[in-house]
Amino acid sequence: MDATKDPVVRDAKLDDVAEICRFGEEHVPAHYTPLIGDEAAGQQVARYWNDDQITTAVTNGLVVVAEHDGRIVGVGQRGRRDSDHVIYKLYVEPGLRGHGIGPRLIDALSAHIDADVLYIEHFVENERAGAFYEREGFTIQRVEDGIVWRSRPLTRP
Repeated sequence: MDATKDPVVRDAKLDDVAEICRFGEEHVPAHYTPLIGDEAAGQQVARYWNDDQITTAVTNGLVVVAEHDGRIVGVGQRGRRDSDHVIYKLYVEPGLRGHGIGPRLIDALSAHIDADVLYIEHFVENERAGAFYEREGFTIQRVEDGIVWRSRPLTRP
């Protein structure tokens, strides 16, 4: 990545759907296979990175992307679990991790949330994600069915 040109973090548009799906197909299996196995990683892509799911999420204003040199290099998606606001997807292209894109995606998702608390979830096996979320101020609330649920307060300017 050209250090003089930061990725743009923005709300996803319908024109981005195919590229978001491609991003998931390219990066999610490689990330999850060592953690949960090849079959389960493939199921993650099939279930959560398909055209229908991504189109619905983008249409509902739930997805943000990081774009660099005309391609998507990061994706974040929020949603609800009962009354809780949850980040369900937060992915950055492996070669660009550590450049501040993840925190910027979290900030962009948080800007759309009118609540006092933001939740995030990840597989127990995903220790790298857990360490990142801790650095970003998320504390463990519970572990449920192999999923770690974390939260942090949202502050408004």
